[in-house]
Amino acid sequence: MEPLDPEPEPTPAPLAAPAGVVDPDPPASLAPSESSPPGPPNRARIGPLRELLDMIKFEHTVFALPFALLGAIGAAQGLPPLRTSLWILLAMVGARTAAMTFNRLVDVDVDAENPRTASRALPAGRVSKLAAMTLLGVGIILFGAAAGALGPLTWALSPLALVIILGYSLCKRFTAWAHVVLGLSLSGAPLGAWIAVSGRIEAPALWLSAGVLAWTAGFDILYSLQDEAFDRSRGLHSIPSKLGTRGALYLSRGLHLVALLCWGMFNHQMVGHLWAWAGWVAVAAMLAREQWLVRSGDLTHIDQAFFTLNSLIGLVFFAGHALEYWLSKSLLAPL
Repeated sequence: MEPLDPEPEPTPAPLAAPAGVVDPDPPASLAPSESSPPGPPNRARIGPLRELLDMIKFEHTVFALPFALLGAIGAAQGLPPLRTSLWILLAMVGARTAAMTFNRLVDVDVDAENPRTASRALPAGRVSKLAAMTLLGVGIILFGAAAGALGPLTWALSPLALVIILGYSLCKRFTAWAHVVLGLSLSGAPLGAWIAVSGRIEAPALWLSAGVLAWTAGFDILYSLQDEAFDRSRGLHSIPSKLGTRGALYLSRGLHLVALLCWGMFNHQMVGHLWAWAGWVAVAAMLAREQWLVRSGDLTHIDQAFFTLNSLIGLVFFAGHALEYWLSKSLLAPL
């Protein structure tokens, strides 16, 4: 179940990327490692494995991992067994590896035509399709093995999870709601972790996962604003290309309000106290800041809004609950 290395973006530009994709690459003019032609000295030192990991932006697992860990500690009401935690981590790695690799494979032709993405590993020829397909297979096998090790329900649900996380890459070709499918993909992380620990689906897990869905869809809509003109020109579907900038901004704000409501319900059902709600307030402030940075459709600060803030949201919300669980064992429990 399942989605950063940005650099500051001084000026907005109509960028070309498939609609609905959480694309971690900054504009070509601002990312030397992605925009440079194949073969410069800095690329020559990167080995094949590093190219593969860079292709799928392996380090960006930080988006969903804190929510998966929160689902695990929420179900366990403390620390889950180490074995379970390790299998959850492996399931996350396998699912995201498979999803991102499949996305790169199905979009290789579009990426090759896009000035921003033409220098990616696959269209630039630094990674072969065979190598990418092998990595895809490894990711699927790892995810399946982990799902099986985590219990009968996670194993039974794993085919559905694969359909969602892989099928999302195709959605932009026929629906503007690909952003929501992406949110559904990431929302499986906390839900799957909860099921892995408790063996069942419970209401707090659904609220936590629903919040992840709405949050992800909201920030992906913002990022897709960069590609509004390109999506229309290529017949790709996205909320910005369908509703325009103003409509997309309003919908993104609404989704982030829904995310806060869902996470508030999660806190309520988990009987959260000071630290859980402090994390919630901090997340609300970061989402407000994210929306403020792009309030008029100005994408000058899109990297700060998308990469910096979103990479912290899960960590901050998790930290609030983790701190509360830790303090519940101490004299500060009344707080």
